[in-house]
Amino acid sequence: MGVEARILGHGGIRAVAQAAQVSETTVRKGVDESEAGGESLDRVRRPGGGRKTGDPMSPLRWTVKSTRNLAAELTRQGYRVSADTVGDLLREERFSLQVGAKTIEGKQHPDRDAQFRYINERVRVYMGAGQPVISVDAKKKERADNYKNVGRQWRPAGEPVLVRTHDFLDRQGPGKAIPYGIYDIAANTGWVSVGTDHDAAAFAVASIRRWWQGRGRHDYPDANRPLTTADAGGSNGYRTRTWKTELAALAAETGLDITVCHMPPGTSKWNKIEHRLFSHISMNWRGRPLTSHDVIVNSIAATTTRTGLTVHAELDTGTYATGIKVTDSDMDALPTHRHRFHGDWNYTLHPQPRGTPADVAKNPRPTAPFPQPGTGYLRNPELTGMPEPALDQLVDKLTAKLDELREQGRLRQRGGERMCARGAGAKDKLTTAERVLATVLYLRKLGTRDLLAQVFEVNDSILTRAVRQVQPLLAEHGYTAPPSTARFRTPADVTAFIANSSPTQIKSTR
Repeated sequence: MGVEARILGHGGIRAVAQAAQVSETTVRKGVDESEAGGESLDRVRRPGGGRKTGDPMSPLRWTVKSTRNLAAELTRQGYRVSADTVGDLLREERFSLQVGAKTIEGKQHPDRDAQFRYINERVRVYMGAGQPVISVDAKKKERADNYKNVGRQWRPAGEPVLVRTHDFLDRQGPGKAIPYGIYDIAANTGWVSVGTDHDAAAFAVASIRRWWQGRGRHDYPDANRPLTTADAGGSNGYRTRTWKTELAALAAETGLDITVCHMPPGTSKWNKIEHRLFSHISMNWRGRPLTSHDVIVNSIAATTTRTGLTVHAELDTGTYATGIKVTDSDMDALPTHRHRFHGDWNYTLHPQPRGTPADVAKNPRPTAPFPQPGTGYLRNPELTGMPEPALDQLVDKLTAKLDELREQGRLRQRGGERMCARGAGAKDKLTTAERVLATVLYLRKLGTRDLLAQVFEVNDSILTRAVRQVQPLLAEHGYTAPPSTARFRTPADVTAFIANSSPTQIKSTR
């Protein structure tokens, strides 16, 4: 079409497009390709064009066909071949029947490895001090009735266990079973509460309470600060408010400082309880129908390993409500200490409410008044990652350029030169130093822009504009802000973090 259009000359593209019933753009591309002098492709489409192999809408999947079916189809197309020959040819081409391998984990949290190292260090310290370290989680729900259970067991030939044809839940049957496990890492012992109601946060903490009263306090008579490792989601997730309120009640009841460290999101397989306890329970009852709650409890209690694992199991017939609302004020009132590294994942619940004499004696606060008015307290080196003199030097380097950018922006808004003296008119919501400070804190990933806007008492658009102005200038001056290990959710978290810092580092620049 391109060649024909060139032969026709002026108006040839439109004429060819109308005759061929294609767009003029397609003909124009043909003219460009012919004028470029490229070699003929000897094909209608360029390489890679047309329908792709492995059409997702095709009902035929040759890769799942047996060698007998492949041989039959090849014979039908004129290639006489046997199933054995097809198998030999596939093996020569290094093909084999394979199942999918679960290796693609998807998006990973940037602090995943750092959290693993933090948990490992906490576990080492607590175990070295003789404190209990437990791994907790809820196992997959099971249906207590004559249902098929995956796996195989030794039986007389031709005498398999007869189970239900369908796996529909029988409302009149025994019901469901919810095993919640507590695995003592140091002692290599397990405790499983088999619930019959809901996998709620109250049930999870009740299971930990049962373990402590029945086993933990006897194995660790001098313990005062147990460490619990848990998944990031579910009934014991770090976002589950009821989980924290129930733990706070348990801390007040037992007088323990309960520390919790959560696995990063998407890493539940690395929780110790998964491969130290639950996997052995699954292997112990494989191939056996779990006909009743007693069978489930006894099967769990009979689980042992060559390394000495012992498990205690008991039935919990209590009822646990779901959908309990916990307000922000309720959360703020909890005696919670958020750790400096990812306080949302790592925290300690104290037995004493905030502000009690025992709590003050245990965690004395700096005597200097705090917080200071303004934003001077945000210059703390533990937040900025640099000494205050270095921050002042950085501000001095950027002030002239930032003022120039400010004037250019004002000039565009006015559409002409200024009519008032410099400094007159409305004042900026953020000073030059505050814009630099806000950008440094943002690059340190201490919190969201919304949080920073709150602590600087401006709206989100003002803070966003400041970051967009300052960030390129910081890059030009070779400044890189290493991410902080602290993460904050509310301004109160920032205040608490600074209050726990060294008093010598708190310096107001009001």
